[in-house]
Amino acid sequence: MKLRRPNTTPAAARAAFALYRDTGAQARAHLAVRWWTAPLAAVEQRLPRSGRILEIGCGHGLFLAYAALASPERELVGTDIDADKIALAHQALAPLAPRVSPRHTASGTVPPGPFDAIVFLDVLYLLAPDAQQELLAECLRQLAPGGVLLIKEMSPTPAWKARWNAAQETLAVKVLRITEGHDLHFVPTATVCRWLEDAGAPTEVVPLDQGYTHPHQLIVARLTEAGTAR
Repeated sequence: MKLRRPNTTPAAARAAFALYRDTGAQARAHLAVRWWTAPLAAVEQRLPRSGRILEIGCGHGLFLAYAALASPERELVGTDIDADKIALAHQALAPLAPRVSPRHTASGTVPPGPFDAIVFLDVLYLLAPDAQQELLAECLRQLAPGGVLLIKEMSPTPAWKARWNAAQETLAVKVLRITEGHDLHFVPTATVCRWLEDAGAPTEVVPLDQGYTHPHQLIVARLTEAGTAR
């Protein structure tokens, strides 16, 4: 199958990468690979243009920087369990403070809201299914009425992309230790959607894998203006 090359890097992303010029070649290479293998721009377009936004599992903070530079009316908080990555994020994102705030937190921690949007970018699979459900329920409780929860994870289809992703993540988590975690838990999309809908947040699933070798997809869950999550 011929894959279409992802869109050219937008100006906000180029400005975000410039913040990392002094962080070392390894970190910059990691961020470049992340940008070109994941549809971060497509996720950013689903965020509200203003308001308070939380990213759980922000790593080095690239998406925080990109989202902040794409819309100056956003206030962003990022959390991660990897202290080294958060230290690098603090260094790189200092020019965006206090509007952008990366924080080192324990696994499963959700800062107090309300947030207009909460984002996960390939994070949930590192948690056991019951921990995933509990974390998502807490995120819904911290959303403002009308707020949106964006979950960028991997689809089980097409199968060849899912197998490629599983092999790559096994290498990153269990061999190279690039990603904090121990086991991989790819919960079916339908199950995640059922969790969210049972908690009062209707869902939409958006395929984002066109042009990529990974089966990217986005689960969009939105509270009603009345804030119906339980």
